[in-house]
Amino acid sequence: MFNEISPRYDFLNHFLSFGIDHIWRRKVVREIRRHFGNSLHSLNILDVATGTGDLALAVAGLQPAHIDGIDISTAMMEVARRKVQEKGLAQLISFREGEAERIPFSEDTYDVVMVAFGVRNFEDLKGGLNEMRRVMKPGGYMLILEFSHPDRFPMKPLYACYSKRMIPLLGKLISRHRQAYTYLPQTVAAFPDGEAFLFILRELGLQNLRQIRLSGGIATLYCAEK
Repeated sequence: MFNEISPRYDFLNHFLSFGIDHIWRRKVVREIRRHFGNSLHSLNILDVATGTGDLALAVAGLQPAHIDGIDISTAMMEVARRKVQEKGLAQLISFREGEAERIPFSEDTYDVVMVAFGVRNFEDLKGGLNEMRRVMKPGGYMLILEFSHPDRFPMKPLYACYSKRMIPLLGKLISRHRQAYTYLPQTVAAFPDGEAFLFILRELGLQNLRQIRLSGGIATLYCAEK
């Protein structure tokens, strides 16, 4: 499915979110800067479920040592590689095929492990999160940006209507894929957000957990340390 929608994926992300997805990714960048301060240039970063590389490209502005991105969709990563080449960042950002549940890197490798709008697609949620924890160095930082469920008026009913009706309709018309943007609100609805997700991270032994609600709760940034 992701291979099939890859040519229109970036446009749809920005169009359906009214461009707010850029703001959400910048929040990840600011959080990494806040956490590591003057140590940014020595960071090795892994972007799980990198897709077309938007988060990796956003974080590249911090000028870390290196960024690796993995994804199961080869077509999405081809889009990501073209974007990286166009920006002259091929020495900084590398992509390779890989599953979250079987990350193809050694343990204790990365200072930062991050994922944006991909964790809800993990086939095995706890298995994928545990793999992310495994490849983090002791003291490493995990950042997970994911859709969540607004719980206050008026955002709650507005978002419910938009995600259940407008996203599937517009996504189908633009992507020309009948199921892709019906799948999106279904996975968001099934995802254990908020305190339920923090509980899972705590079960895996992660510490200093925080959640930062964004745009009235449409998205949440989860932060944790190993």
